[in-house]
Amino acid sequence: MDLARAFPDTTIILNHVGGVLGVGPYSGRRSEILGTWRNDIREMAKCPNVNVKLGGIGMTSFGFGFHERDVPPSSEELAAAWRQYIEPCIDAFGVERCMFESNFPPDKQSCGYTELWNAFKRITAEASAAEKTALYSGTAARVYRLTVP
Repeated sequence: MDLARAFPDTTIILNHVGGVLGVGPYSGRRSEILGTWRNDIREMAKCPNVNVKLGGIGMTSFGFGFHERDVPPSSEELAAAWRQYIEPCIDAFGVERCMFESNFPPDKQSCGYTELWNAFKRITAEASAAEKTALYSGTAARVYRLTVP
C-alpha cells in the first residue's frame, strides 16, 4: 500500500487476489488469514491506482488440496471454494478495477481450464451484463491499453 500511495499516478496490478497462503505454517488457518486479508484488500482498494486480477487461486499455495485428489474438482466445487476470495475483491475494488485471469498452466495443478472459467461464471451469475463485461474484458482492456473489437 505504501508503494501505491507513493506513486499515485502509476497503475498497479495486484495479482492472484493478493496471493493468500494456505500451506506450510498457514495450513488450517484459513478463517484467521481471510479476516486479515479482507482488511488488507479493503485498505488496498482505497488506492485508486490499484487494480486486482481475480485468479491464480488454483495454485497449490492457496491450500485447497485439489491437486491431491484422484478426481479434479467440478466448477461448482471451485466456485464454492473461490467465492470467498473473489467476492471481497469485487466488493472492495468494484468491477471497473477487477479482471479475471486463468493463470494457466500453474492453475492446472488443481483444475481444468473449462472448470476454472465455469467457476468464474457461476460466481458472477447474478452480475449484470455491464459488470460481466468489465470483469471478463473491459477492465483488462483499459488497464493494459488494449483495443477490443
